[in-house]
Amino acid sequence: MLTSRVWLARPREEVFAFFADPRNLPRITPPWLRLRLLAPPPPMAAGAVLDYRIAWLGVPLRWRAVIREWEPPAGFVDVQVRGPYARWEHRHRFVPDRGGTWVEDHVTYRLPFGALGRLVHARLVRRQLEAIWAYRRARLAALLAPALDAPP
Repeated sequence: MLTSRVWLARPREEVFAFFADPRNLPRITPPWLRLRLLAPPPPMAAGAVLDYRIAWLGVPLRWRAVIREWEPPAGFVDVQVRGPYARWEHRHRFVPDRGGTWVEDHVTYRLPFGALGRLVHARLVRRQLEAIWAYRRARLAALLAPALDAPP
């Protein structure tokens, strides 16, 4: 499991609107992943399908996500239905606090290939995911608001 939390000095509705536009995902994803949308994004709602191309561990591949839950402005859940993981469920939560918003990410994931997948995770993938989320927090701070460890 991967968890991340960052506080942004913006109202929840504004932060949610940023995340509700899939065209913003490449803006908060490290360039080395080379993420790009393969089609214009559909209106966001439960059941929406998003197709991307990424470079995962240097290998270009497609990633298809489905929005399983859609609860504006509190959050949403996307799940990978095609991509490198045997399981990927990403829960986004937006919690208002002291005039700003906590952006909380909870990702439950599993690599394929059993013991080999666990070894690759321990040696490489975990660090890659931590780097992706560190980049994401920094980009959110640059694009939306100052990010702090805690509200003022």
